[in-house]
Amino acid sequence: MDLEKFFKAKSVAIVGVSKDPKKVGHVIFRNLLDANFHGKLFLVNPNAYEILNREVYKSLTEIREEIELAVIAVPAKKVLDVIKDCGKRKIKNVVVVSSGFKEIGNEKLELQLKELVTKLKINLIGPNCLGVFDAITKLDTLFLPRYRLKRPSSGGVSFISQSGAIGSAILDLATTENYGISKFVSYGNATTIDESDILEYLSHDKETKVICMYLEGIKDGKKFIQIAKKVTKMKPIIVIKGGLTQEGSKAILSHTGSLAGTEEVYYGAFKQSGIIIAHSLKEMFNYAKILEKSILPKGDRVQIITNGGGYGVLSTDAIIKNNLKMAELSKDTLIKLKKIMPEIVIVGNPMDLVGDATTERYQVAIENCLDDKNSDILLVNLLYQTPLISTDVVDIITELNDLKKKPIIVVSTGGEFTELLKKTLENNNIPCYTFPEEAVNSIKALTDYYLKK
Repeated sequence: MDLEKFFKAKSVAIVGVSKDPKKVGHVIFRNLLDANFHGKLFLVNPNAYEILNREVYKSLTEIREEIELAVIAVPAKKVLDVIKDCGKRKIKNVVVVSSGFKEIGNEKLELQLKELVTKLKINLIGPNCLGVFDAITKLDTLFLPRYRLKRPSSGGVSFISQSGAIGSAILDLATTENYGISKFVSYGNATTIDESDILEYLSHDKETKVICMYLEGIKDGKKFIQIAKKVTKMKPIIVIKGGLTQEGSKAILSHTGSLAGTEEVYYGAFKQSGIIIAHSLKEMFNYAKILEKSILPKGDRVQIITNGGGYGVLSTDAIIKNNLKMAELSKDTLIKLKKIMPEIVIVGNPMDLVGDATTERYQVAIENCLDDKNSDILLVNLLYQTPLISTDVVDIITELNDLKKKPIIVVSTGGEFTELLKKTLENNNIPCYTFPEEAVNSIKALTDYYLKK
């Protein structure tokens, strides 16, 4: 199934654009304008002539130019008539953001919608969805105003969400936490295009490096597993599953009209397919970050470098709990470092550079651990509060990371100053975490994906 036009359409018609700035259709139109969408926009409303100095058509059939994507934001009872007009205009790609279908028990109307789009050979995302957002082309069908929900910058992570609310939270968090994304899809009731179809499309998308999914129910389990097995060989998939409790399953039925399954069934299918399981949105973002930014590890031996003894202890505990290995540096490296480092430095694993650590001390430690064949991953605890570390440490770590010898993961806990330096490192493709446990859990996801493929 070709879904390219949902993200790269050069001509978009919005059906149901009102003069009222609070109405869904108007918000979508305004978002496309504010995003500087470079394609052509056509507005449709039978009761308006002009909106924001733009011509308004009474119906799709009045538009004589080619339309690659139609976004429908009209009451549910009017959707079928608009779909028929799409058929007349040979529009093959449609997003229906309108609700009022099987999620409220209106199975008959949804079945009619499915039969109609199938007959007309129309690709449909929705209904009851937020739609799509492409950070690169700026195609944005989301009906959430930009002043309430800032759009993330472009990056390599794409998100698929069955829930619009979860989807909006994901986008908001991505923007706040400085995560770049490629594409976002909220597919709602999945009347025709489901999570498996979107997953398959993203597997071939050159702009997507990591795929994240929020799922409540899976429409076709066999199809999903078949596709997921193929996709995970090309790109990592991270899934967070909603509705694992009996009460959660009941909530899903009234939310998107989907049926949920048991935790054991879903997690078994995910593991069988090579999917990485996240248990919270924060965990999903942590995993996505390391999988997008980090180079491939050659093994699971982790070397800790720290300027805080307690952080070294916590890092060690997390490594053991995650069944990772503590690296054992070679004798040559240990001898060399003991000659260079002050006596107070504990050369080993963890390597404790102590509280008076300098930028130069970090540079020496990282350089030697990168060159040591007995370590695969460097976990660098870097507490910026100590006075002798200059901001140059960011440049040093960036330059060493650019050598692409081993993954370098940084842990920094602190306030505004720390966050500023973390952001600089992340902008240079170095995964940074606030706490050691988050970092090590993410390293586990990284090694599980690449070493078990």
